[in-house]
Amino acid sequence: MNKKKIINDPVYGFISIPEGLVFSLIEHRYFQRLRYIKQSGMTHMVYPGSIHTRFHHALGAMHLMGLAIETLRNKGHQISEQEEEAVTVAILLHDVGHGPFSHALESTIVKDISHEDISALLMQRLNVEFGGRLDMAINIFNDTYPRRFLHQLVSGQLDMDRLDYLNRDSFFTGVTEGIVGSDRIIKMLNLHEGQIVVEEKGIYSIEKFLIARRLMYWQVYLHKTVISAEQLLNKILVRARELALNGKKLFCTPALCHFLYDRISREEFIHNPGHLEIFAQMDDTDIMSAIKVWVNCDDTVLATLCRNLVYRNLFHVDIANTRPDEAVVQNMLQKAAAYYGISTNDAAFFVFTDTVLNDAYKVDDTNIRILMKDGSIKDITTASDNANLTALAKTVTKYILCYPKQLI
Repeated sequence: MNKKKIINDPVYGFISIPEGLVFSLIEHRYFQRLRYIKQSGMTHMVYPGSIHTRFHHALGAMHLMGLAIETLRNKGHQISEQEEEAVTVAILLHDVGHGPFSHALESTIVKDISHEDISALLMQRLNVEFGGRLDMAINIFNDTYPRRFLHQLVSGQLDMDRLDYLNRDSFFTGVTEGIVGSDRIIKMLNLHEGQIVVEEKGIYSIEKFLIARRLMYWQVYLHKTVISAEQLLNKILVRARELALNGKKLFCTPALCHFLYDRISREEFIHNPGHLEIFAQMDDTDIMSAIKVWVNCDDTVLATLCRNLVYRNLFHVDIANTRPDEAVVQNMLQKAAAYYGISTNDAAFFVFTDTVLNDAYKVDDTNIRILMKDGSIKDITTASDNANLTALAKTVTKYILCYPKQLI
C-alpha cells in the first residue's frame, strides 16, 4: 500500500505525488535514471548552478499538469480520474528516453532515433510490465487519444514541459529573464471546441512567456560558451566512435561500449529490445568516466579533446549572421594541423562550422490560441498588440565557427 508522498521542490515548494501507478512509475529504474542526467546539458560550464536533472524537471511538469487539470475542471470541463492519471503519466514520462547529457548522443552514437522515439519505446515496455495500465497515457503521448487537448498539455507550444523548464532553468542558472508566470498562465487556460485556449486577459502573460523563451535560448541554451562545450562533447564522441569502429580498444562502461562499438540502425534499435534495455542503463556518469580516462589515450586528437573538456579549455566560438569565409576556415585548419602535429583531416575536430537555430514560436497547428471576449479565436501573434511577437515567429539562423583559442 503506497502512502501519499510529498517532495520539497525548490521551484514550487511541496509537490504531492499521487499514489498508485504514478508513484510506482517514479520508483521504477527507468525513471530513477533521470536523477543522473543533467536537464540542461553543458550549461553548467557557464552557469555553475545549472546542475539540476531531468528527474527534477519531470516532477515539476507533473505538478503543473495537476494544476492545469484542476483549472479546467473548475471551469466546468469533464475530465475523468482515468484521464487525469493518464495525462499525469504522459507528462511524467515525456523525457524518460533522454540519453546522457540530454542531446549529446542523438547525433553521435545513437543515430536517427530521437529521445521522443525512445521515450515512446520505454513507455511501451513499461506498459507491458504494468499490465496495460499505460494504454491511455501512450495514446495521449502519441496524440491518438480523441480528446486532443490532453496531448496539447503534454506537447505543444504552451505545454507543461515548457512552463516548467523555463522557470526551473531560470532558477538554477540565476538568469531571471526566463522567469514566467506559470500560475497565472495555467489559471487562464480553457477549452474551446476540444482545443486548449488562453483567455484574452492572459495575453500579456503569454507575451512574457514567449519573450522569456527567446531570451533563455540566446542567454543560456545557445550561449556561445555552452555551444562550445556541447560541440566539444560531440567531437569527443564522434572521435571515440571513429576509433572504436576501426578496432581500437577504449575504456568504457559496458553500456557505452555496446553503442560505441556497434553500428545500430534505427530499425534494429526499435525491433531489438536488448538495445533499449542497455540504453536505459546509461547516464551522464558513463560518458564522464570514459572521458576522464581518455585524457590519457595515445590518440592525440581524442586525448586533447578530452583534456580540453575536463579542464574547461573550450573552443573559441565566433557567431555571425553569415557563413564563415571558406578561406578563413581553411587557414585555421592549416594552423591547427601545424599546432597539434596532426593531419588537416584530423584538424577538423578542432576547427569547424555549424549553424544554430532559435525559433521561439511557430505559427502552425500547435499554435497558441487566444479566446477573445467576443468568443472568437485568434493566434497570439494576431491577438497581441506587441509587434515583437511577429518577429518571434521567425526562425533565426546564426552561423558559428569554432577553433582553439591558441590559434587567435
